[in-house]
This record gives sequence, structure tokens and C-alpha cells, in this order.
Amino acid sequence: MIRRWLAALLTLSTLPTQASDWPELKMLGEHPIDGMRGGNLSGLALCRGSLWGVSDRDDERLYRFDRKGPVWAAQALPFTPPPVPESGLPWGLKVRNWAVSWVRGGELDYEGITCDKAGNLYLVSEAHAAVLQLPLEGEPDWLKIDPAMLRQARASGMLLHFNAQFEGLAINPAGDRLWLAAERERRGLVAIERQQSVWNCGHSCVLLSEAGVEMQPAQMPNPRNRSRDFSDLAWYQGKLFTLERNAYRICRRNIGSGEVERCWSFAEEGLTEARRYDHPFGLAEALVIDDKGAWIGLDNNNAHRADGERRPIVWRFAAPAGGWSAKP
Repeated sequence: MIRRWLAALLTLSTLPTQASDWPELKMLGEHPIDGMRGGNLSGLALCRGSLWGVSDRDDERLYRFDRKGPVWAAQALPFTPPPVPESGLPWGLKVRNWAVSWVRGGELDYEGITCDKAGNLYLVSEAHAAVLQLPLEGEPDWLKIDPAMLRQARASGMLLHFNAQFEGLAINPAGDRLWLAAERERRGLVAIERQQSVWNCGHSCVLLSEAGVEMQPAQMPNPRNRSRDFSDLAWYQGKLFTLERNAYRICRRNIGSGEVERCWSFAEEGLTEARRYDHPFGLAEALVIDDKGAWIGLDNNNAHRADGERRPIVWRFAAPAGGWSAKP
């Protein structure tokens, strides 16, 4: 443990500390989305030859996007989730999650979507700290996760606060190792492995647990120190990529330790005057990484931005020079 901690400190000491020091990604286009009943795009996945999305307001549907033209149409695919298993979350958090669902909708509060090579889709429920599998064939079912995962995460300081639970997930192509991102206060990464029908921790579930604040990029109106956060995860070529909402960046991380290796900013083009929202936090909540670039989805909570656009938005950024595996 001490050796890992020292390695993490050494890695951080060699990386830039200011948002302006990260290489900027180039935006290739942006796509408003029509047809999402609840709006609130909260996750993206590239699977079965299509780009899929989920909303944290819709419990029984996901969306496949028709990517023809600048404006995309969302095709709803309904499904019936089974009853949610007992998560082990404390009673107080459960009650608050239940109460807010009556006001805003979305009792399950899906905050991420991913898929494996076989085409199975996985959705993470923030309200229940649970993962729903939608197989290529058959009925949806909740993964059987060892309760030790939640106990370890909370013992490390994660998942202690309302609306600061799991915010993203990623799975390897084989579909037998899955990573979850805790959002903030403390943010972190946990990993579970499939052993027959149960997903367990192996040696340890917690890869990373991190507190602290960080200054927002200079392009943000009235930038402030905000809690470090994760808003989504992506798996690409043996690495994890974290979407860091308030910092307006994507970071590549070691898949076994969660240690940061390199980061890229999308603040310069994501915070042009026309694209700004009257909101003090970042709104990027969905991430897909592929050979040619990154898809980033915004959960704008039905707010309009400076140019009047209020539909969910997906941005397309080009891959950085040298590709996503390039060294600093």
C-alpha cells in the first residue's frame, strides 16, 4: 500500500497542475438530440454498431441514436427492470433517493451505460449502487455483487453523501471485470470481477479514493474551486478514461491502480460563449472513447445555453495527436 501511495505521488508530481497546461482537444461537431422523453442524457456507449444513451429520468427505456445529420433522433427501446436487490446503502440515503424520485422522476437514476464484446449492455443505478445487465438475448437482470464492495468503498470515504454515489461504469471486452466511478466527496474507482454468478472484490475493490478541490478552467465564468469529481468512465485499449466534469477534461488512467497517466482538456471549445450555461458546475456526464476521438454527452437538466439550445447535446472531439496512448 505504501509503495502504491508513493508511486501515485511521483506520478502526480510529473504532471501539470493547471487546467491551462493540459493539451486541448479539437471539436469536430456537436449534435442536439430530439426524442429523449426525460432529457437529461447521463451516459453513452458504443455497442452493437450504434451509439446508445441513457437518461437519469427514465427507468424503463434506453435510447439508440440515429446519427444522420447534425441533429440526432433518439429511438427509445423499452425494457422492464426487475425489482432492485438490497444494496446495503444506509436507510437515510435510501429515503432521500426515494423522495427525490417523486419530484424529478427516475427512481433508479441511471448514470452510466457500457457494453462488452458480446453486446451485453450494463447500466449503473446511482440511487441503489447496483448494476443492471441487459443481455443481447433474454431478460434484464441485476448483477449479484458481493456486499463487500459497498463496505470497502464506504470505508474508504466514498458513497457517503446523497447524490454523490456511482456516476459511471466501464467493462472489459471479455465482460468479466467491471469498474465503477464514485462521483465526489470522495471521488474514486472500484473494481469487481465475475466469479461464476457473483461479482466480487478479489484482493481489494478500491483502486482509488481521492478528496480535495480543484480550480475550474479559466474559460469558465467566475471559476471557483470545486470538489474533484468523476462523471463517467470509459475503457479503451487496456486503459480507463475518466470524464472529470468540473475540470473539463478527460484523463487516461492505469487500469489496475487508477493512477493518472495523461489528461486532455476540452474547456477551450466546450466553454465558448455560445455554449455556456448559466450553471456553476460542469455538465459533461457521458463519455465514449474510440480510435478516432471522443464522444462527450451533456446532462443540461433542461436548461438552455447562451445560444438558446436546450436539448441534450453530444460533442465529438478528435483524438489527440499521437492517439490516446501517447506518452506525455
